[in-house]
Amino acid sequence: LGYGDVRSVAGGYRRWQEHGLPVELPRVYSPAERERYSRHFLIPEVGEAGQTRLLNSRVLVVGAGGLGSPVAFYLAAAGVGTLGLVDDDVVDRSNLQRQILHTEDRVGTSKVASAKATLLALNPSLRINEHPLRLDSGNGEAVLSGYDLVVDGTDNFAARYLINDVCVRLGLPLVYGAILRFEGQISVFWPRYPGRRGPCYRCLFPEPPPAGLVPSCSEAGVLGVLPGVIGTLMATEAIKLLLGLDNPLVGRLVLYDALKAEFREFKVKPDPACHWCGDHAEPQPYIDYGRTCAAPVEH
Repeated sequence: LGYGDVRSVAGGYRRWQEHGLPVELPRVYSPAERERYSRHFLIPEVGEAGQTRLLNSRVLVVGAGGLGSPVAFYLAAAGVGTLGLVDDDVVDRSNLQRQILHTEDRVGTSKVASAKATLLALNPSLRINEHPLRLDSGNGEAVLSGYDLVVDGTDNFAARYLINDVCVRLGLPLVYGAILRFEGQISVFWPRYPGRRGPCYRCLFPEPPPAGLVPSCSEAGVLGVLPGVIGTLMATEAIKLLLGLDNPLVGRLVLYDALKAEFREFKVKPDPACHWCGDHAEPQPYIDYGRTCAAPVEH
């Protein structure tokens, strides 16, 4: 008949499989999974397709302390299939006032191991990747690679800047949170946000403050419930990003004052002159600022 490019579908789907060609099968939920995620199935913006996206997602939570605890707990409950946990610390009794992943009988044990035990008790189908280490310029990229999203729940500037820089280089969205005394803040840093350019952490804070300028939580204290408020908001932003929902906190910084029960929002614009994500940014070496920087946030 004169056609020069002919395809045959004789044999149909079975022949396609026999030839080893790619197939995509819908996820079949077990009765237990349908019961567990039933409330998500009822939400049009989530449904079975969205829940499948969550189950196939990989999220790295850096810090298994005050902020990392509620973030990891709610991501596990939501069914994020793979959670990576980074922390080189051990559980201390002073942590128990706010770090809800840990218990009295685990004092002195690894925070990563303690967090894993709690999360698997909540959702046994999770995959937990343990990273009982401190991020530095030598291991940061290797640890963050392979994840879809990073949540920063750290307590020091050295880690915060390194996480930002690696995320910028790898193109990963970064959910950020910080707390001190009665106040907290949250944002999403993602220069490659689809549809519009977002800022990175260095667009807001180009360099760490001088050592000792900002008190740490161990010096100034933190209200025990505050990381639950900020951490839950961080988990919400992470889930929105994984589901591809509109209006994440890209380009917006939200401040929370617990004493006034007040939220305030500020716009954060990308800095065209940023050395990491600006218009003329060039590859930069990762910087180890060291532990001399003051810690304005809670681990």
